[in-house]
Amino acid sequence: MHKPDPTEAIEGGIPTWIGLGANLGDARQALEAAARAIARLPDCALEQASPLYRSAPVDAQGPDYLNAVVRVRTRLPALALLDHLQAIELAAGRERPYRNAPRTLDLDILLYGDVHMDMPELTVPHPRMYQRAFVLRPLADIDAQQVPAALLESVAAQALEKLPAAQQWHPLADKS
Repeated sequence: MHKPDPTEAIEGGIPTWIGLGANLGDARQALEAAARAIARLPDCALEQASPLYRSAPVDAQGPDYLNAVVRVRTRLPALALLDHLQAIELAAGRERPYRNAPRTLDLDILLYGDVHMDMPELTVPHPRMYQRAFVLRPLADIDAQQVPAALLESVAAQALEKLPAAQQWHPLADKS
C-alpha cells in the first residue's frame, strides 16, 4: 500500500481510473465533453476509455444513466485532481441537492494507482465501486486485471446494457 501526500505532485505520473456518469440532459454529450475536459487538464493524459453503458439509477429514481470509465496518467496530486473534476462537474451544471440525486455529470476517482486514502474529501479506492456493475464492467473492459472475475460475478444480476457500436463514443479520437 502506497501512501503519498495527497497534496504533493507525483513524478512521472500515476495511473488513475475515473468513473463518468450522467442521467440528466444529453448524457452522452456530457460524458464526451467531460472526457475532453479531463484530457486538457494540466499534467494529465487521457490514455484509455471504456465503452458506454446504460444503467438504472442505484438507490435513487430518475432516468437511466450513461456510464463509462477512463484511465489517465497524471502528475496531479489526488486532491488537486479531485478539485479539477469537481470544477468540470460544476461547469456541466452539476447540483448536489441530496444524496444520489439525478445529475448532469458525475466524475469519481475510482483508483489512484495503488494509493489507499480515506479523507473527508476523498476516499480511494472509491468505497462503493466494487458493488456496482456500472463501474466494474467498464473498468474491466479497459483494465481487466483491476477487476477479479468473482467481483464481476457478484454484480452480474445488476441491469447493465453496453450501448451498440453505432451509439458508442470515441473520446480518444479527438482530445482537443
